[in-house]
Amino acid sequence: MTAPHSNTPSKTHNTGPDQWADIGVNLTDRQFNDDRETVIERAASAGVAWQLITGTSIDESRAAIALAGEYPTLFATAGLHPHSARFYSPALEKELRELLAHEQTKAAGEMGLDFNRDFSPRPDQERAFEAQLALAAELKLPVFLHERDAHERFLPILKAFRDDLPGAVVHCFTGSRQALFDYLDLDCHIGITGWVCDERRGKPLAELVPNIPDQRLLLETDAPYLLPRDLPEAPPKKRRNEPALLPWIGQRVAQLRGQQTPDVAAMTYHNALALFR
Repeated sequence: MTAPHSNTPSKTHNTGPDQWADIGVNLTDRQFNDDRETVIERAASAGVAWQLITGTSIDESRAAIALAGEYPTLFATAGLHPHSARFYSPALEKELRELLAHEQTKAAGEMGLDFNRDFSPRPDQERAFEAQLALAAELKLPVFLHERDAHERFLPILKAFRDDLPGAVVHCFTGSRQALFDYLDLDCHIGITGWVCDERRGKPLAELVPNIPDQRLLLETDAPYLLPRDLPEAPPKKRRNEPALLPWIGQRVAQLRGQQTPDVAAMTYHNALALFR
């Protein structure tokens, strides 16, 4: 599968209020324990009409699904993060299979490889990644992917399963130009976060953003992490990111791509709904 490397003009022109989709938000994180409902309401007021809550363990996935069941605009993923890959087992896989069958679950993951922190041994990470890809392929679910400093091993593992998966998003992409085009060649979606708003560390990513085809671009906050550094005013809670700030990230992405903000909102919203059916 080969994705176009040149950006194509957006065919969607949004004439109504902007609707945004945050495809990666950690709403079950304890940083939201005191004001979670307010955070969700604030996101809705900002036009964030669809959110995907990230599941990173059995417990977190179960909590994400439960929270998603309380709101019509929230959905969840279910998976085991590479940091915890050493805990993958047949018993865990049985529980994960049950969570992936839930109507609120729209993707398998967060799964992948993290060779930066190596909280789990690399062989364990690879085994857990392969097992979850196989499960997602069996259940015909898209995958929500994590890759950090592991591209050379991540790519062939993903490639071996890609034809059997209905879709894939490389979450929180901050990789190289080569990595970007490798993932586009596998017809992956690319998740862009507030990292692109960092004038120093985010500069290489900002230069790559225009190369993502319209139909493969997705936006995410990864809240409560990755607070955009260039906000014009302090966030509602000091140093904490939240989904209501997604339009600010979208505005920056639109600027980098030479597109109108409402068009970026519309196309990324529709991309999310098409991928996470």
